[in-house]
Amino acid sequence: MTSSASSTTQPGNKPISEPANMPAASSKKTQIVVVGGGAGGLELVTRLGRKYGNRDYDIILIDRYPTHIWKPLLHEVAAGSLDANLDEVGYRSHGHRNRFRFFLGTLENIDRVNRQVIIEPIYDDDGSMIMERHRIRYDYLVMAIGSVSNDFKTPGVADHCLTLDNRPQADRFRQKLLNQCLRVSRTMVNDADADARVRVAIVGGGATGVELAAELYNAAGALRHYGLEIFDESRLIITLIEAGPRILPALPEKLAEAAHAELEALGVRVLAGMRVTEVTAEAVITGAGERIPAELKVWAAGVKAPDFLDHINGLETNHNNQLLVRPTLQTTRDERIYAIGDCCAFIPDGEKRPVPPRAQAAHQMADTVFHNLQRQMAQRPLRAFVYHDHGSLVSLSRFSTVGSLMGNLVGGRMAVEGRLARLVYMSLYRMHLFAIHGWFKGVMLVIIGRVNRVIRPKLKLH
Repeated sequence: MTSSASSTTQPGNKPISEPANMPAASSKKTQIVVVGGGAGGLELVTRLGRKYGNRDYDIILIDRYPTHIWKPLLHEVAAGSLDANLDEVGYRSHGHRNRFRFFLGTLENIDRVNRQVIIEPIYDDDGSMIMERHRIRYDYLVMAIGSVSNDFKTPGVADHCLTLDNRPQADRFRQKLLNQCLRVSRTMVNDADADARVRVAIVGGGATGVELAAELYNAAGALRHYGLEIFDESRLIITLIEAGPRILPALPEKLAEAAHAELEALGVRVLAGMRVTEVTAEAVITGAGERIPAELKVWAAGVKAPDFLDHINGLETNHNNQLLVRPTLQTTRDERIYAIGDCCAFIPDGEKRPVPPRAQAAHQMADTVFHNLQRQMAQRPLRAFVYHDHGSLVSLSRFSTVGSLMGNLVGGRMAVEGRLARLVYMSLYRMHLFAIHGWFKGVMLVIIGRVNRVIRPKLKLH
């Protein structure tokens, strides 16, 4: 697909040209642009492409990375338990199959007057420019950018902590973990009496922090089978630090206590009601003055929308940079711009807080926006978004799974543990596969995944 090049002017800059393969501003097709290929964004653009692609509509996805990985799996990627190369979805090939176009790039701004998104220049590793700053026209725009870790301006976090917001960050953590394990193993080879340890401090007792802590013990136990004969989970010291009174505040207290006990049985030191005041290169400092030494420090203590969204071109945002929306999920100041997922602040009637940043919320929002775009283009009344809380599930790797189901129906008190909870937890990812690939290919991918668990190494070590 090609289009003629055009020239546009960004306020305060000289005119910039759009590369020839960008959608032309004079195109007569209705152009729907989705920014962000996360759980909600990819599901939405896939459905739009299947219904409208290659007709009188041009469906476009923009993302800063070339592939998609389901965000709840990133802790497994970080621990090496999951090979993301097998589970990722390439946007270009997926777009070809589902009749939408993909453009690699990072959103810089929105020109609401001319209905264009402005994309940052793209540079190679050596600093040479691959693609200059450019603009892409839209008739309707969906912001599905997701979230990033919120460090609450805690000193030292930005310089010394790792986060798990995306695939490159998860890969970086895995490599640092493997390097440290190798360092400890080599130390023990040279000195059998050495008290060498891999010390990990995880700040944040939500799902990400808890799941990562358990997954690290699972991975450490398997390392001795992959070249580190002297290393095992006994050499791993993990401290989980939570500022709130207990871990997993989204779950009923009984289930949170069960998860707490399971983590301590594995060897995790769980510190609840403990605020982190500073992070240094060698340790995490708590409000009680305790210094917790750690070679690897992970910040998982909350999320916010990216900082550049803060009042982007006059759109209304909250203190977490999330875009405020109407009940239809249109932004409050522009009816042609929608927001879904973690970057969206939707407050249900009678509630004080926005819908929590969960994959299930992004999935439900994508469904509402899909129907509302159809209604808006047909000049029909739009439907209001209604959030259905189906509960929360937390996987403690192969050791256990806990959660609550059907939150709205039973007040979040239908507790599930063990095999049933594990089965439901695994089905969430399978539902995501079915949503983006369809039932036949989704089932094939599930089968292939089961085969890979048997024939491929249990850990990704490169």
